[in-house]
Amino acid sequence: MIAAVKRRAFITLLGGAAAWPLAARAQQAAMPVIGFLGVDSPDPISNRVAAFRKGLSDVGYVEGRNVTIEFRWAHNDSARLPELAAELVNRPVSVIATPGSVLAALAAKAATRTIPIVFQVAVDAVEVGLVASFSRPGGNVTGVSSMNQEIAAKQLELICELLPGAMRFAALVNPANPTAEAQSKNMQASALALGRQIEVVTAGTNRDIDAAFATLAQRRVEGAVVTGDPLFASRRIQLIALAMRHAVPTIYPWRETAEVGGLMSYGSDVADLFRQAGVYTGRVLKGEKPADLPVARATKFELIINLQTARVLDLEVPPTLIARADEVIE
Repeated sequence: MIAAVKRRAFITLLGGAAAWPLAARAQQAAMPVIGFLGVDSPDPISNRVAAFRKGLSDVGYVEGRNVTIEFRWAHNDSARLPELAAELVNRPVSVIATPGSVLAALAAKAATRTIPIVFQVAVDAVEVGLVASFSRPGGNVTGVSSMNQEIAAKQLELICELLPGAMRFAALVNPANPTAEAQSKNMQASALALGRQIEVVTAGTNRDIDAAFATLAQRRVEGAVVTGDPLFASRRIQLIALAMRHAVPTIYPWRETAEVGGLMSYGSDVADLFRQAGVYTGRVLKGEKPADLPVARATKFELIINLQTARVLDLEVPPTLIARADEVIE
């Protein structure tokens, strides 16, 4: 009798042990999956992806512990975005995050009307058709917007302040960007208001960027504005090298560019915007609906001046401009 009891206990123990892996797999399967759709490559924006993870952790989600992130990168080939978005939808994922690219956000929106989407874009999200309104997005999409057109106008104002006697300026715009036409019109209106001339030069590939700066030098442009675009962000070293080679004082929208040798930068704190996108993604995972989450607006903007580069270009930065800078690189 005692032997039979022990035998039943042993069998029960074995059954429980066999169930442990099954329970572990079930728990892993229940872990929510975030689809991260990026138009660029992971290495150039690794600090921004880290900020996205920080935003997730701020609301209680840690990759590998209670959430999984599936990354899809287009490596600056925007034509691949619809295919990559479809992969994430078929995975399927709990939410799709598209920080840093309006094209990625639009591709995700075209791929699904049910899976929540969280974007971070440098455009008017209503104007490009991502949401119905900032206060009540509607549908399955919400996120963070930093309004690139407004930043570009301020960039032009700042480069004019640096070069008070200059009259001829240029703006570098990617024609593949959905807001290219709006950016161009906005820059021209801003130049007119400042009493300056501006020429819009387009570049949609690495080679186009080389040709664009050669054109600026030939036409004796006195200053340039690089507008916000994922292609330009990924090619910031190329942009800096060309601006220095052709001696064209240039302002950029990303602080990282000034930190590695660009003359000036003015724009929103992109890493913080990625963090906010991470926070929104976590809130959606907790059950909040994108339709009820107002689109967040960037509130923090930074002016960075690289005095080393200014000296190489033989430029004297006005003290008033230095006093307004958030950071001056000596």
